[in-house]
Amino acid sequence: MRYIQLATQCMQQIESGQLALHAKMPSLRKFKQLHNVSMTTALNCYQHLESLGWLVAKPQSGYYVAQQSPLMNQLSRPSFVSFTSSITKPQLPAVYNPFVDPCPLGIARYDPVLIPVDKLQGSFRRAMKHQGNHISHYPAPQGEPALRETLSEHFKRIDFHFSAEDCVITHGCLDAIRSAIAITTEEGDAVAISSPCFSGLLELLGVMKRRVVEIPSVQEGIDLDQLQKQMHLGSIKAGLFCTSHMNPQGTSMTPLQKQRLVELATYYKIPIIEDDVYLELGYKKVLPLPAKHWDTEGYIVWCGSISKTIAAGYRLGWCLPGRYLQAYLQQRLFANQGITSPLQLAIADFIQRGDYLNHLKKIRLHLDQQRLQFTTYLQQNLPLNSKISQPAGGFVLWIEVGNLNTFRLRKLAIEKQLDVRIGESFSTLGLYKHCFRLNIGFKINASEIELKLKQLITLVNICSEE
Repeated sequence: MRYIQLATQCMQQIESGQLALHAKMPSLRKFKQLHNVSMTTALNCYQHLESLGWLVAKPQSGYYVAQQSPLMNQLSRPSFVSFTSSITKPQLPAVYNPFVDPCPLGIARYDPVLIPVDKLQGSFRRAMKHQGNHISHYPAPQGEPALRETLSEHFKRIDFHFSAEDCVITHGCLDAIRSAIAITTEEGDAVAISSPCFSGLLELLGVMKRRVVEIPSVQEGIDLDQLQKQMHLGSIKAGLFCTSHMNPQGTSMTPLQKQRLVELATYYKIPIIEDDVYLELGYKKVLPLPAKHWDTEGYIVWCGSISKTIAAGYRLGWCLPGRYLQAYLQQRLFANQGITSPLQLAIADFIQRGDYLNHLKKIRLHLDQQRLQFTTYLQQNLPLNSKISQPAGGFVLWIEVGNLNTFRLRKLAIEKQLDVRIGESFSTLGLYKHCFRLNIGFKINASEIELKLKQLITLVNICSEE
């Protein structure tokens, strides 16, 4: 709805300080003219902001900013857990999700109605026409040159430069990471990871029979001093880190952290696998640079994908293996990992025509709106001692509730056909017992989503009172 979009813009201006504490808002008539909307839309916008606590109405005077930022002033962030890193072993994945159609609150994804199906179908038609008789050829092991060159040009816009010859196309980001793990480590080796860490990465490492060393997360990213200590001791053979909009806590490594990460990898000659699947889903206009940007010696193995930005069903990703390029190609050639050519050519066309950038702008705005709406809703309905993350990108919120029994929460959620990801799934150390992760990719005012969210919050309240 238009008034929701305008309200989100106002909230962003309040958060950034553009609208100061106690500042008077434009009159309804002026607001209507500024945004070329009806008086009803203008009034709905202001009343919506008032209901959420961002504005206050004063009789015979108008609307005023109620506080500098309700989120920043009232919202506590989940705690960063301190511990000493040591080698542990991931559990093999169980059948986690018993549902035929998982609840949208669980899996990190956005509403499929936002996928530009018509534009993508046009790209596929052009790709098939362009391919012609070459469709009978096996896909190139390294990936179609057209897509690799397109990706090279695409990332130049954020000042991230690489050659198409250094890029390998994969079956999504996890597949790119799996190959990177396979060529940089062996069974029984330990891999450094952040804590908490995306459960899918922990499961992958467990299946591949690798051990892990969890590195504590901090506000700036991860505890690089502990990582350096583990490198110095020789206890790890590689690192595996999401560096931008980490799943699940939503933080990003600062540029200084990323530079130091590269320096440590280069000094100790230990490869770092960089999971950057959320890079292009930042809410701010300026996107972060990958750690790979500062890598001159090739020890950073950078992995990305369109699984989160376009659609998971396409299973298309990429990797910059750096100094491990030849080993990476040999590993994939041995496993016969060529990616279907029409898909590669269609995505190349989609990017080249500017449709991808337009889609990204739409998705970022949507996710930022969802972040604000979910956070406000959760503030109003979760127990008072709850702490909610404040991500600058991605799909998820990381929530900590004092005294929450997440094992009981998960049991009750399954009975209610609710998909919830509890904190213990993101660590091998039994940490984060009072935390859970929530997907925010779907509109909260959709009847199904609000119903599921109300059910989940009821269970959270029940399980935090016992």
